[in-house]
Amino acid sequence: MNSSKQKVALITGAGSGIGRETALLFLKNGYQVALAGRNQATLDETINQSSKNSSNALAIPTDITNQKSIQNLFKKVKNNFERLDILFNNAGIGAPPTLFEELPIEKWQEVVSTNLTGTFVCSQEAIKIMKSQNPSGGRIINNGSVSAHSPRLNSAAYTATKHAVTGLTKSICLDGRNDKITCSQIDIGNATTDMTERMKTGVLQANGTLEVEPTFNVKHVAESVLHIANLPLDTNVPFITIMATKMPYIGRG
Repeated sequence: MNSSKQKVALITGAGSGIGRETALLFLKNGYQVALAGRNQATLDETINQSSKNSSNALAIPTDITNQKSIQNLFKKVKNNFERLDILFNNAGIGAPPTLFEELPIEKWQEVVSTNLTGTFVCSQEAIKIMKSQNPSGGRIINNGSVSAHSPRLNSAAYTATKHAVTGLTKSICLDGRNDKITCSQIDIGNATTDMTERMKTGVLQANGTLEVEPTFNVKHVAESVLHIANLPLDTNVPFITIMATKMPYIGRG
């Protein structure tokens, strides 16, 4: 059960990549952590990799595109930990690179349901808990992406949702002020995960060429999320960008 000295964090997409690395770091630093993801086995793998405090972890299989599944997630978090201090909206997907006019509406809807609507519903449920708990308040951290600012070729669905997450972040910042609820967004560029393996063989550039792109250690993303989470609620980092130094993003690359 929760103690007054121990914060509770919920991390979506915790079965791999950024979510897994963040969950492990939070556990290492004494947080009680609820891990949400589609697959029980991968969530259990994350917990098994924890060097200590794995007893503070709870794996909850969740379909982030399903409102009832999300509501069940937050109900279990409240029942098990009694409160929620941090929500990291990390779960997200992209569509295969596709010409704008050929992107199937079903794929568009899948990306929107996961990246945008899932983030919205999770934030709604988190805010309900954060408003009602004692002491009240909490922090929501959204995984944006550098695509929230600048698109890649043939990435309309992913780019549109990440731009929308920025608006959601600002709205939560404003709407949560009176209830000690704050919101941050971390925009990530080329962290080393399974999703960025393709960077090693070449990625389509704006000029139509394929170029190898640098990546950086995903642990630095987790460290940035932890830094924001550890701030007092009277202090916020609304937006932070962390990226591979030499990736083609700033200016002309």
